[in-house]
Amino acid sequence: MTQIHTIGPDISGSRVFKIIAFLYGIAAYLVAFVTLLYAIGFVMGLVVPKSIDTGADSSAIEPLVVDLLLMALFAVQHSVMARQRFKAWWTQYVPKPVERSTYVLAAALSLALLFWQWRPMPQVIWEVEDPDFAVTIVTLSLAGWALLFASTFMINHFELFGLHQVTNHLIDKEPPATQFRTPLVYKFVRHPIYLGLIIAFWAAPTMTVGHLLFASVTTAYILLGIALEERDLIAVFGDEYRQYKERVAMLVPWRKSV
Repeated sequence: MTQIHTIGPDISGSRVFKIIAFLYGIAAYLVAFVTLLYAIGFVMGLVVPKSIDTGADSSAIEPLVVDLLLMALFAVQHSVMARQRFKAWWTQYVPKPVERSTYVLAAALSLALLFWQWRPMPQVIWEVEDPDFAVTIVTLSLAGWALLFASTFMINHFELFGLHQVTNHLIDKEPPATQFRTPLVYKFVRHPIYLGLIIAFWAAPTMTVGHLLFASVTTAYILLGIALEERDLIAVFGDEYRQYKERVAMLVPWRKSV
């Protein structure tokens, strides 16, 4: 998830639009937050009505094709809309104050579609039988989710999800200039949000074919996303980010950066 997310609000416009934009930003945030919470249950098989392994088994081809298409749709939406060239183009038509909120909402809806239409492949690849070890793995998965949420707050959770932008627009406040920051865990790993996701997806006491497909494809997408994101970060911050990249590991703390 990119650390470049500030697009300054255009503080011109009617008061009515500013209120509508603010309410829209709140709605987009709530949809995204609920979707993320559902994602925890979906991946871990907890509480939610449909998880990654819920549903009747079907043919080998149909779930594979459908699930790959669903993940591809999310990947394309999430990556294309995050690129700076796309933002420069579509903010000619989408008001800048709601650009981030619209991106967040679109990502949440594409993810919700994936949850809704996901086809299970429940054949078990491995299963941890020792209850204590299984609890340890579940705890590790929860720690991954906790790292994800904590990392968003370290770099301004509400800006990342678009609320900061619509709030500034509502009160006619100019945002500060974009700055490159590396708070707390960002001093040890460049992408703790992605690291949290990888841990959460792979730490499963029972790994099915469907779960393995989900974890494998999303991990591959994360690695691709990092490459695209870091290209944008270098374009914005130049040598400052290049030095950070040389100094700090990408995903594994204390491992020499490459």
